[in-house]
Amino acid sequence: MSSTSQSAVGSSTDSAAAQHEKPSLLKQSKAVWAVFFASIIAFMGLGLVDPILPAIAKNLEATPSQVTLLFTSYNAVMALAMLITGAISSRIGIKWTLLTGIVIIAVFSCLGGLSNGIWALVGLRGGWGLGNALFVATALAAIVSLSKSGTAKAIVLYEAAVGLGISVGPLLGGQLGSISWRGPFLGVATLMVIAFIGLILLMPNQKSQGISQSKTSLLDPFRALKHRSLLTFGISAALYNFGFFTLLAYAPFVLGLDELGLGYVFLGWGILLAITSVFMAPKLQQWFGTIKSMCAMLTLFALILLSMGIWTNTQWVIIVAIILAGAVLGNNNTLITTAVMNSAPIARSTASAAYSFLRFIGGAIAPYLAGKLAEWFNPHVPFIVGAAFVLLSVGFILMNSHHVSHVDQVEAGH
Repeated sequence: MSSTSQSAVGSSTDSAAAQHEKPSLLKQSKAVWAVFFASIIAFMGLGLVDPILPAIAKNLEATPSQVTLLFTSYNAVMALAMLITGAISSRIGIKWTLLTGIVIIAVFSCLGGLSNGIWALVGLRGGWGLGNALFVATALAAIVSLSKSGTAKAIVLYEAAVGLGISVGPLLGGQLGSISWRGPFLGVATLMVIAFIGLILLMPNQKSQGISQSKTSLLDPFRALKHRSLLTFGISAALYNFGFFTLLAYAPFVLGLDELGLGYVFLGWGILLAITSVFMAPKLQQWFGTIKSMCAMLTLFALILLSMGIWTNTQWVIIVAIILAGAVLGNNNTLITTAVMNSAPIARSTASAAYSFLRFIGGAIAPYLAGKLAEWFNPHVPFIVGAAFVLLSVGFILMNSHHVSHVDQVEAGH
């Protein structure tokens, strides 16, 4: 055989091998990494504030239920704002929607750090929620659209950013909060400036990335909820968020730790959340399927919350339960996000907005309800009620299993 023929055969073999080579999670464009790092910084904001909740209550002479309104206003505005994110991003582009969200977060978190009353702080957190809605919904859609490694791997990358941000946030929040409760708010503003610079330098405009996006209507998210599969995931997430935000917003009040102590506990929670969302969730999905794995994780989370409700006054039990919950929540976050992206034949940004609208309604009601339940009854009740809502979400998924069982087949055929 001539050298020319051998060369042709060799190049043909290499080409075939390249075609069969699985797309790598780490082989992403500069634009994807720009959004990834900005997402880490954005999600630091959630965990950054957590260790200072008791300190805010003390310094601003507020009750725990009033302080939990910081999560309620944040999530309520996020839920409503999710309905307009698609309309905005389809008109000004992904990059400028992300940058707008970052600017809004920076301004309102800075004003929050300078405020002197609980009600002003609650209102400013609502403004923060608006910025976060623009950023979060668009960041997920951006990573999925720009990634060349498939939907599942793109979502794992997004959840990795979420996990890293949430895990580092509490540690930084505890350090800054030990100086002053205002520190984490001002810290978020500073980090947002860094994220803004990173995105504006590293992320090309939409057109240069070849992303064509038709203008979406404000009614599109509501139309999307006509798909029973998407509605099922949205309602189940709203129910499960009662447990999630009971743990996040109320648990710091029963731990009896200072800002640094709370920072380290939620650091452990965030690390397990990050590790499982990236490494364990895809394996569970592969071995058992998305729906079965999701129901198993939610059931385990309900049992963890129940144990917190029974042994509320035993500090080490609460600490261990919070950290273990990170592992369960990391798995569930990746599983349900993947399921939502594959649930209906609609634009992913629209699916994300519709799902997030329902999800954050649960996140808005849950924190305040947890604080009030403790005031009305005792500190055990919020965790027990949270566990009941999480089990209710499992039941709702199982009742509608015939509407959602297709999500694994969609990903397999991607």
